[in-house]
Amino acid sequence: MSDIIHLLPDSVANQIAAGEVIQRPASVIKELVENSIDAGAKNIQVLIKDGGSTLIQVIDDGVGMSETDARMSFERHATSKIKDAADLFSLRTMGFRGEALASIAAVAQVELRTRRENEELGTLIEIAGTRVFRQETVQCDKGTNIAVKSLFFNVPARRRFLKSPSTEMTHIRNEFYRIVLVHPDISFLLYDNDTEMMTLPATSLKARIEHVFIGAYRKKMDQQLLPIEAKTSLLTITGFVGRPEFAQKIANQYFFVNGRYMRHPYFHKAVMVAYSQLIKPADNPNYFIYFDIDTQSIDVNVHPSKTEIKFENEQAIWSILLASVKESLGKFQVMPPLDFDQEDLPDIPVINSSTEIQVPKTNFDPGYNPFGTTTRPKRPTLDWEQLYGDFSKPNRQPGLQNAPTESEAGFSAHIQPEQQQELDIPDTSTDFFQFKNKYILTTVKSGLMLIDQHRAHFRILFDRFIQKSEHQKGITQQVLFPEILELERDDLHIVEQILPDLRWVGFDIEPIGKSEFAINGIPSEIEMTSTLPLLKDLIAAVRETEISVKETIREKIAVHLSRQTAIQYGQSLTGAEMKELFESLFACENHQYTPDGQMIVTMMKYEEIENKFK
Repeated sequence: MSDIIHLLPDSVANQIAAGEVIQRPASVIKELVENSIDAGAKNIQVLIKDGGSTLIQVIDDGVGMSETDARMSFERHATSKIKDAADLFSLRTMGFRGEALASIAAVAQVELRTRRENEELGTLIEIAGTRVFRQETVQCDKGTNIAVKSLFFNVPARRRFLKSPSTEMTHIRNEFYRIVLVHPDISFLLYDNDTEMMTLPATSLKARIEHVFIGAYRKKMDQQLLPIEAKTSLLTITGFVGRPEFAQKIANQYFFVNGRYMRHPYFHKAVMVAYSQLIKPADNPNYFIYFDIDTQSIDVNVHPSKTEIKFENEQAIWSILLASVKESLGKFQVMPPLDFDQEDLPDIPVINSSTEIQVPKTNFDPGYNPFGTTTRPKRPTLDWEQLYGDFSKPNRQPGLQNAPTESEAGFSAHIQPEQQQELDIPDTSTDFFQFKNKYILTTVKSGLMLIDQHRAHFRILFDRFIQKSEHQKGITQQVLFPEILELERDDLHIVEQILPDLRWVGFDIEPIGKSEFAINGIPSEIEMTSTLPLLKDLIAAVRETEISVKETIREKIAVHLSRQTAIQYGQSLTGAEMKELFESLFACENHQYTPDGQMIVTMMKYEEIENKFK
């Protein structure tokens, strides 16, 4: 039998590495911009076309590369940032993977122009699919200019599963933010389809945050950020946290360690604990927190994207972070001060040493006997044998059959009108009963049926929204005072994407500015004092799910509107309302489950009830 183990060609190995390193266009942006930062660039330009699928170009004014270095940079395991394994645990540079450029060149068409400052001519390299097509000496500017064209051109399966250009652009912006927030001393330019999207000059950290997050709170950004600083022997914490009054459901939350972005749920919990008594449970505060720690005490090689980092002393860092956030909130009088109320305190007089202390006098009845007779009427003595007498004989006189007994009259006399109302049994003319203001109970042939009122109404409203969006336009009810929806720049393309469907289901929304929309009408099914939280949650849900199909967006809108406007738990229903809800539910095509797969109806069979009494 012949040998079966063989070495893979470099082209195949690079494509395998690309599957791990280059997940989407945003991954290319991350690798190229980090290389530019490590090269000492002070001005970086990023050009995007069609969400990165057509063109990704990064231009910098860094140190550049020689002809040999330019050619070697596309080889596997080629890097200038590490020399041995020990360097992996003391990284200060951003990019360090030796497969980055090789992986990009394996799945795209790459054109590289680079020149060092002390050289008159630079180097041009054209490579695609690990094959070098051109290498020559050219005239170019100092630094590096690398263009990545037709990403995944030789991997149709990967290219087919790319999201829409707007969705991919959202990922690119998120990755771009993670880089520019760490390097305020570097100037950045971002272009999308030849349109300037963002210009960030070199400035301070706080100004950089204000420039990046231009949106609804732009004019208040300088007021809502509170500085945070803590210097210990273990680490140094700097950055900014947001004021509690500016907390919202979708917040800007960033952790950075030694200039590298990271996700850390454990440290996020520390920040949330500091805000626990200051914000609503559903809201989240803004924070931009930077850790400076010894590289020997962290490990950045946990995940290929390098966003997950292990710490040697996580519990100690958690305590330091919690204390520093609380200190910042307390220093700027954000936390409520301790106000000792003097109104209800007893008035304690000051004792004068010269005055004689007298024993207080008490008044009591010396003839009081707690075991003496009371005025409570005695119960009538009854012969117990009379209870087993002739039951056919009436116990009451004919004229007093409907009169209450002494005990009954005494009991009813102690019931207040409010208590009588609570003890009322529901109308027996209907076959419906509400349990705990949450479930609807009714009898059927096979036993007892239980219906979740919130989920049932959720299913009914969802089917109505879908039917209206498919066949006819939803009915709009005009509002007396239009609400203003203010959006950040990242959410504008999402609103433009779902605006036709919002109007179709019954919303009357029109733009009144670059980032503001006026809500003049809402669907007739919605009974809410304010629809701003509903629309913001909807925008966040569409952004997180990366929806690109119009029908799916319409369904997502219907799900979100129905869930928010359905009957909530704790709402009392009349018999007529329960009957209408029951009939509407079973008129739906699917009455067993909600649109998100939760059970609506369950049965307790007659046999199960019988067995419980055996």
